[in-house]
Parts: sequence; structure tokens; C-alpha cells
Amino acid sequence: MSHETSRITQLEETIAHQARAIEDLSDQLAEQWKVVEQTRAKLDRLTERFLSMEEQSLEAPANTRPPHY
Repeated sequence: MSHETSRITQLEETIAHQARAIEDLSDQLAEQWKVVEQTRAKLDRLTERFLSMEEQSLEAPANTRPPHY
């Protein structure tokens, strides 16, 4: 029975380590998801600014001759 108890203890330790590793990976994934969401929000804002600037540049007056011509 001692060998069997030792084996069960070893399996329990392995499961505990794996559970901790899964928890750590889950925390890292959640943190990375926050970074992705922040990056997505920044990209959306930059895209909006770019489109706004592009619209303004289209409304700029046409090139005209300088007055000295």
C-alpha cells in the first residue's frame, strides 16, 4: 500500500502543478486580451482621425495661380 499511496500523492502533486499552470496561463491570456482591446480602440480612433483628415484635405481649395501671374 505504501507504493500505491506514494503514487497517489505524486498524481495529486502533478494535478496541483497543472492546475496552477492553467491558472497562470489564464491570467496571462486575460491580460493579453486587455492589451488587444486597447490596441483595437486606438486603431479605431486613429482610423477615424485619418478619415476625418482625408475628408478635410478633399475640401481644400484647388490650386490657383499666384497673384503675380
